[in-house]
Amino acid sequence: MMTQTAAHPAPRTSAPGRHPHDDAPDTAALFARLATLEAGPEYDLICEELAAAWLPMAHRIAGRYRDRGESLDDLKQVAAVGLLKAIKRFDPERGAFESYAVPTITGELRRHFRDRTWDLRVPRRVQDLRNKVRAARRDLADAPGAGEPSIADIAEHTGLTEQEVRDGLEALESYTALSLDAELATSDDGYSLADVLGTSDPGFDLVTDREAARQGLRELPERERAILYMRFFEDMTQSRIAEQLGISQMHVSRLINRSCDRVRRSATGEAA
Repeated sequence: MMTQTAAHPAPRTSAPGRHPHDDAPDTAALFARLATLEAGPEYDLICEELAAAWLPMAHRIAGRYRDRGESLDDLKQVAAVGLLKAIKRFDPERGAFESYAVPTITGELRRHFRDRTWDLRVPRRVQDLRNKVRAARRDLADAPGAGEPSIADIAEHTGLTEQEVRDGLEALESYTALSLDAELATSDDGYSLADVLGTSDPGFDLVTDREAARQGLRELPERERAILYMRFFEDMTQSRIAEQLGISQMHVSRLINRSCDRVRRSATGEAA
């Protein structure tokens, strides 16, 4: 996303008592110049120079979030986005850039984990409930002599309702999905989740088809309804139907085909 296209400015002198970083360069002059410019080629060029100078710091911050399920390269890209936002929004008159950039980059990384790394997407409100419930459960469990806190305990500690606590507890299980091939913890026979999932009842489709055909059958002439009943409900052959009605078997066949076509068109909404 960003490349180091310009040489790093000389490192600044750290304030007394502050831990020095090699990735905290002195770029005050560049920021002062940037503050006087409108959008344009020179503005973009100075932004690139500043990004190149401060990119090592952004990468250092991204490294704090390694081993959380995201690749370090992806985290560095997210941190670079946060750095660029910080450069464009920074006001040199409000203090040192590092003091503004660090929380901006950190916030961008946290938003990335909040919005992009959930296996099951949940609303922001539920994510906030999850964080509150998780922190409260940890605080209550760490108290001397305390056991696993109840829903009522967490609700009292956080000021949430018990239903909100339940929503937060459910969200704790939504960050990562469980494979359908995962073996059930209560099973001694190697059953997986996929083995206990239900399947669609074919009877539902039959009910749907019958209801769809009902109106079309009502619109058929009485003789054609009788022929379909004898053929499909009494399982009579076409020759027996023809003999009973005193018509030819070929005529019976044509009537069955025509009646079935009319019922199908009625069920599907097609024009006759």
